[in-house]
Amino acid sequence: MRKMLILLLISLLALTSCGKVLSSNKVKVTFWHGLSGPLGDVLNEMIRDFNRTHPDIEVISNPISSYNALSQKLMASIQAKKQPDISQVFESWTSKYIEADVLVPIDSLIASDQNFGKADLEDYYPVFINSNTFAGRIMSFPFNKSVRAYFYNKDAFYRAGFDPNSFPRTWEEFSTYCMKLTDPAKPGEKPEHYGTNYAVNEWQFINLLYQAGGSVLDANGKPALNSSQGLEALNFITNLINRDKSVYVVNGYEGQNDFLAGKVAMYEGSSVSITHMRQEPINFAMGFAPLPTHKTNLSAVSGANIVIFRSGNSKRERAAWEFIKWFTDTEQTAKWSAKTCYMPVRRSAMASKTLQDFLTEFPQFQAIFDQLEVAVYEPQIPAWFKARPELKGYLEKAISQKLTNKEALDQCAAKLAELIAEDARSAARAKD
Repeated sequence: MRKMLILLLISLLALTSCGKVLSSNKVKVTFWHGLSGPLGDVLNEMIRDFNRTHPDIEVISNPISSYNALSQKLMASIQAKKQPDISQVFESWTSKYIEADVLVPIDSLIASDQNFGKADLEDYYPVFINSNTFAGRIMSFPFNKSVRAYFYNKDAFYRAGFDPNSFPRTWEEFSTYCMKLTDPAKPGEKPEHYGTNYAVNEWQFINLLYQAGGSVLDANGKPALNSSQGLEALNFITNLINRDKSVYVVNGYEGQNDFLAGKVAMYEGSSVSITHMRQEPINFAMGFAPLPTHKTNLSAVSGANIVIFRSGNSKRERAAWEFIKWFTDTEQTAKWSAKTCYMPVRRSAMASKTLQDFLTEFPQFQAIFDQLEVAVYEPQIPAWFKARPELKGYLEKAISQKLTNKEALDQCAAKLAELIAEDARSAARAKD
């Protein structure tokens, strides 16, 4: 009996000891995101760093297969009242979540944080704070943000008689380079080498629209895609493809693959494209450049932000903010940028050793980062998320000459107006 009591006491002590670990005050924060591959690997590495350096918090990552799938899963979780603590979102999603009153305003957490002040907030690039501000309140925070960039074959430039360390600065120069870098066509055959290729892309068109002096919406919130500036932007694309025949259309990653294979001398993609291209063998000297400009040098940012969902648990909400604050601090955003080529969200990151070392290796990337100083963002309205794929469809019809450029933009603007009206009706019904 004495032996049994001793064993029982030992067991109880062991359980109590374990219980102290198991019932610790560690706060668990669930995080849904759509990043995978090398980008997801870097994110997971940084989450592990955060968890290791914050023993009272554990961020639990839940990757979702795509942004569309993430959007659908988030809406289902909100309806079931089982949303995650934090998630990647786009501005147009945030608008819906604000209407549903399921978000913790970020500015309320900033206001009560003695370790995050006005100087910190002013260190973030204005475009990122402005794009996450809704009706005067910061409701979300920048997370993985990117800009458009060009990657080019310096060897091909040299062979064509161009300075391999200089990229075309304007639309006109770009058109000239495309013609010179495209082989003369032989009867019945396509050129072996082209200036560049285009995967029909809404983001690319939006950049051209802003560079032409236009915008997606006018000052009254009405669609302005079919303005004279919109037509000028679309004409620029279709002339390169259908008139000059110095650019051809591709799908998906075909354009990137053709660039790596040397079929095209220039390739436009996200700044993050280099992270994927690094996984492949590159047999030429690669250059980096910002977008050529036109009437303006504006550059539209893209990528996801991060929000905190209401949980009714203030400890989890504050822990979620600790992770966001840490991920976007100077050192971490510099590390994130250097390893993925997403944009740093703070200006101070540019002076960090991490990014200075990166720029020593890739000095031309400085001009890509500089686009953040003149950056703009896409509409925050929910209708824009639905309209974006519609825009792509109309661009495809214009490029394939199934519609004239004006017809395509007029029809797209009408569709966007219809979606905006639908959202207004839905919002009115929700209030009744």
